[in-house]
Amino acid sequence: MEDNENKFNKTMTSYTGMSDVVLDRVMPYIHDPKDRDAVSLVCRRWYELDALTRKHITIALCYTTSPDRLRRRFQHLESLKLKGKPRAAMFNLIPEDWGGYVTPWVKEIAENFNCLKSVHFRRMIVKDSDLEILARSRGKVLHVLKLDRCSGFSTDGLLHVGRLCRQLRTLFLEESTIIEKDGQWLHEIAINNLVLETLNFYMTDLAKVSFKDLELIARNCRNLASVKINDCEILGLVGFFRAAAVLEEFCGGSFNDQPDKYTAVSFPPKLCRLGLTYMGKNEMPIVFPFASVLKKLDLLYALLDTEDHCSLIQRCPNLEVLETRNVIGDRGLEVLAQSCKRLKRLRIERGADEQGMEDEEGVVSQRGLMALAQGCLELEYMAVYVSDITNASLECIGTYSKNLCDFRLVLLDQEERITDLPLDNGVRALLRGCEKLRRFALYLRPGGLTDVGLGYIGQYSPNVRWMLLGCVGESDAGLLEFSKGCLSLQKLEMRGCCFSERGLAAAVMQLTSLRYLWVQGYRASSESGRDLLTMARPFWNIELIPARRVVMTNQVGEDVVVESPAHILAYYSLAGPRSDFPDTVIPLDPLVVG
Repeated sequence: MEDNENKFNKTMTSYTGMSDVVLDRVMPYIHDPKDRDAVSLVCRRWYELDALTRKHITIALCYTTSPDRLRRRFQHLESLKLKGKPRAAMFNLIPEDWGGYVTPWVKEIAENFNCLKSVHFRRMIVKDSDLEILARSRGKVLHVLKLDRCSGFSTDGLLHVGRLCRQLRTLFLEESTIIEKDGQWLHEIAINNLVLETLNFYMTDLAKVSFKDLELIARNCRNLASVKINDCEILGLVGFFRAAAVLEEFCGGSFNDQPDKYTAVSFPPKLCRLGLTYMGKNEMPIVFPFASVLKKLDLLYALLDTEDHCSLIQRCPNLEVLETRNVIGDRGLEVLAQSCKRLKRLRIERGADEQGMEDEEGVVSQRGLMALAQGCLELEYMAVYVSDITNASLECIGTYSKNLCDFRLVLLDQEERITDLPLDNGVRALLRGCEKLRRFALYLRPGGLTDVGLGYIGQYSPNVRWMLLGCVGESDAGLLEFSKGCLSLQKLEMRGCCFSERGLAAAVMQLTSLRYLWVQGYRASSESGRDLLTMARPFWNIELIPARRVVMTNQVGEDVVVESPAHILAYYSLAGPRSDFPDTVIPLDPLVVG
């Protein structure tokens, strides 16, 4: 049998025209995951070489495989990225107890992944005991630890990381929900780590932070390039800024004193990526001296109006990344288009409604988008909330934004009347013009896109792999027309659409590349989800989250009870149905429902 296997390998190597020696040398230089996947399908020998030489794996949903399966195939991994809860969890749409526990993965990592140097958990539930096991087993060699929008752990767990992970280059905790007991974890990093390059606990509730510990980290870690912290007083960071000689990125801080006192703040000379929380008009001048070298500017939590945005942006000719709220307005986007020709990424979030957009200019519409498309030709990523939109503005983006890979647009419900609906022709022109698009999101309102427009999305999105659609289409017929296209679509998310369970199931069966489906708000035919069984097949898990009432915080910080529509989650899994369902999730079993 072994002889036959060797003959098989030799035959296949001969068939591909590449010797084992050449292949062994070439394989380590193939890094793109899709190229790797294609290579591993050529023959058994190539499959084995891929398994032996693959250094990084991203698992888009932790239930699509199992820790032991990962270990059996890729024993020499150096980097692992693992995602848990669906993306909708970032918007409080998924029950907190939905799942996504790292415990079984951490146990496998501790016991078998001896080469692992980088771990990235995203939207997962992490316990203090998980961090202790990880720190004790991999602490001496771990270079990167990212707990990205995770929950379930406290500063006690981080204490183990600070004490035992002394070779850590990156510690990333951004937007994680962390129970704070004390600030000792940061002190342990300050006295034990000499190689830290990135420290990020931005948008967390970690408030017991010592300025002395931050300064000590800056003094000890001579390659410290990026620090993103909570909203501690900027005046307390003077010593830290003085010590952080090579710092390139800083986010966080706050301004609680008289504006004239901030003239004492001097930022590091290499700083080129900046985000100052709660910075107002009076504090803005501290940025002016080095604004011309800024490549990234985060104004999401700055207290600036439209005029302030214009004043600052026109001083940033080298800006490549801008994140802000829609208070930037059309005039701000026009200034951006005139001043920042190198802009590659733009993210405009929705501003708080209670601000009232006192400045009438503080809204984004077709006017700003058209200026942006014509002025910033290098744009690769655009995510924007708009108050008004036209077909012509979308066509303009398709005409000028030829480098766009990721486009996301949400039409707000502030205005009673939208200038130009439906957007069928504009969407078609955008998709036809932006041939590099790989990610596409369009969230409109009823009447924003007809079945014809939905069909255009399917027809003109041959390379899009991820898509979010909200309030689009008119009937199942439009969805079925959409599903005839989208040849590369792997992940589809939908909200507030009019489609039936039967229509959704039929569409899934036509989307041949689809690996993941999430839907909130649809026409349910029964509580059991019987009509969804049309898409049942081997390795395809279907989960339901029934409609429920949830407590959410509104724009003014008040807790309100809202109705959360039912969800559907379906995904391919080599591991079969999961076993950790909470009461809020119902697995759809064809044998039971049928």
